[in-house]
Amino acid sequence: MTHVAYAAGTLPQGGHFVAGSGSITQNDAGMSITQAGSRGIIEWNSFSIGSSRTVSINNGTGATLNRVTGNDVSAIYGTLKGTGSIYLVNPHGVLIGPGGVVSTGGRFVASTLDVANDVFLNPPVFGGSAYTGSSTADVVNLGKISSSGGDVFLISASKVTNAGTIDAPNGNAELVAGRQVRLFDGNFQQVFVDMGSGGTVTNSGTVQAAIIDVQAADGNIFALAGHSGALRATGTATRDGHVWLVANTTVNGVVVNSGNVDARGAQISARNADGSGGTLDMSGKDVKVGGADVRAKAWNITAGDFTADVPTANTLGASLSNGASISVLANGADGKLGATGEGDIAIEASVRWHGASSLTLDAAHSLTIAPQATIANRGTGSLTLSADTYGFDNGGSLTNQGTIDWSRSMGIVSGLYDMNGSYTPGTVYTNVTWHPAPFTGLVTQFTAYQLVNSMTDLSAVNNNLSGNYALGSRGLEFAGAPEFGGIGTAANPFTGQFDGMGHLPADLRLSSTADTGLFGVIGKSGVVRNFTLADGTATSSGETVGLLAGINYGYMVNVGATGAIGAPGNTSTVAGGLVGENFGRIERSWAGVNIIGVGQIGGLVGLNDGHIDQSFAIAPASGGAQSTVGGLVGTNHGAITRSYAYEFLNGGATVGGLVGINTGFIRESYAASRLTAGANSTTGGIAGTNSGRIAANVFWNSQSSGAAAGVGSGTAVASSSGLTDTQLLEPASFGPTWDFSANGTWVAGYPGPQLRWLAGH
Repeated sequence: MTHVAYAAGTLPQGGHFVAGSGSITQNDAGMSITQAGSRGIIEWNSFSIGSSRTVSINNGTGATLNRVTGNDVSAIYGTLKGTGSIYLVNPHGVLIGPGGVVSTGGRFVASTLDVANDVFLNPPVFGGSAYTGSSTADVVNLGKISSSGGDVFLISASKVTNAGTIDAPNGNAELVAGRQVRLFDGNFQQVFVDMGSGGTVTNSGTVQAAIIDVQAADGNIFALAGHSGALRATGTATRDGHVWLVANTTVNGVVVNSGNVDARGAQISARNADGSGGTLDMSGKDVKVGGADVRAKAWNITAGDFTADVPTANTLGASLSNGASISVLANGADGKLGATGEGDIAIEASVRWHGASSLTLDAAHSLTIAPQATIANRGTGSLTLSADTYGFDNGGSLTNQGTIDWSRSMGIVSGLYDMNGSYTPGTVYTNVTWHPAPFTGLVTQFTAYQLVNSMTDLSAVNNNLSGNYALGSRGLEFAGAPEFGGIGTAANPFTGQFDGMGHLPADLRLSSTADTGLFGVIGKSGVVRNFTLADGTATSSGETVGLLAGINYGYMVNVGATGAIGAPGNTSTVAGGLVGENFGRIERSWAGVNIIGVGQIGGLVGLNDGHIDQSFAIAPASGGAQSTVGGLVGTNHGAITRSYAYEFLNGGATVGGLVGINTGFIRESYAASRLTAGANSTTGGIAGTNSGRIAANVFWNSQSSGAAAGVGSGTAVASSSGLTDTQLLEPASFGPTWDFSANGTWVAGYPGPQLRWLAGH
């Protein structure tokens, strides 16, 4: 749009209310419009303001739609102000000139797309207000636009340009190109593109608002270089500071990166009202960021493919050092998320940073680090390199021809690649002083994992039982799949690492004549961590059964299981909801598994000769006439600390709310289980029988458990260890050795204390 010449005294012409009511008066200084109701619509032959004139709209906190029906561009060289919201719709374009000023108390909208009268007067509660049109005119700001209490929206199907200033400290500033958009009210993005137009949004000015959104569906975004333009999201008490630069569109329900984002040299800042970092999101087919100055807590980049040349790598490193954790996703321009082999990341230059920020590089297909490139951190930053990140088994490979240097970092590095792909480790330096944080299950500072995305992949783990594996993002629903016999055996146990990455595999059916579980046997060096097996089932005619492991000699942490176990035919069978027999360590883990058996039964572990810490079990368990049944552990020869059980236990010869038989050690734990046993059963609120050591800070429910004492037979516990339903809810009942402090192990909960890691405190 070229500058339009207007006389200094120009004012809007031919205005009249077509909805609502009010008055329009003109004087030497300009024009005054007073609206009677909360919403009104005025149609104008033209709406321009000369440099010496002011148009004031007095609409309280309401909204006024000004629609231009003539053929002229709306050119604002003077002042337009309103007490409430002003909407200016002109299919021939809107220009805020170099000296133009727009100031509102509410929202300001300049649009070449129109909205139906009834929609404007009665905005839909759901679905938003649709703005549509065939105009090819532009919306341009060369002046100053401000809203003290609302938003600023500039909307065009063709081109939106800001080379002036936009200030909306308590609202959103959204610059949008599209053929049809919808406007919403809320504390997040408020303008959404229904149909793209191949348009362009350019910012070379300054935008400051609580939230900033720049969209050009299947078009182009230019946050111009030269540091002349700046995008600053500042947040409010109800709106997080967030900047979006989005140039993609939706085709048949699939998001396609069809537009481009050019933010080379731009200044972009996302901060929350309290001064903490906000979020920057960029997405498009081609995203260019070299030379940009980005200040945010999180910076997310989505592109078809992504290449880090020298300017881009320098920008990433500087932003990371300034505190921004960066996530780059190359998801393929075709919207197929790597299914067709698109979506590659190439690091062609060095990325170096200091501090705690993390860098995540997710490629839908493959990821390559060039020979001349180094990725390095000094501090505690972490690095994740992922190929075939959507889990299509597309042969996605991780190739490091350069250097990964974590020798001066205490962070971690993870590499993930498809089982059908390849891994080239390259040169890797780690920190000799690094040690894993508690309860992480990590073994090494740098770990490369093969991705497990299907039953075929799961079975293939048996081909290399000492390898490192991670659950991928697909193929984790096993309903209808054949029964799985497990990973590892007594003769050949699993000795590698298996990281679930927080995923939730479901409906896996397990069956074996030997040790039964997702892992038949985990060896001494084996580590299994970070996932829950949901709605699994296991049937066993063998010796041990647990949904995650028949026998564990290794380390299990942050794992869980729900579902059912049936072990009905063998009194020597040892069944646990999570693990049949444990000779290793289990920490921060849980089970909610319905167990029916005739041997030794435990809600979490059937037989424990290892160490269980900060773990629990919640589900019913039923035993036969000769069974040993415990809410957490059937038979305990090892150690149980900071754990609990809330089980409904039926049947059994020896039954305990926490353990059936105890010959080991129990400390800082409790049982809130309900016991229903036969007349000749030996039952106890904590243990059916006890010849081991139960510390004084172990408690049980003396009111609702159905047990007469804490221990049914053997070494007794003090009567003070029995607590009522109400006392179980009160932290003071548990004494000084239970830590309920802000960083302690426990928080108050129902039916008794909850573990802090579970409660998310």
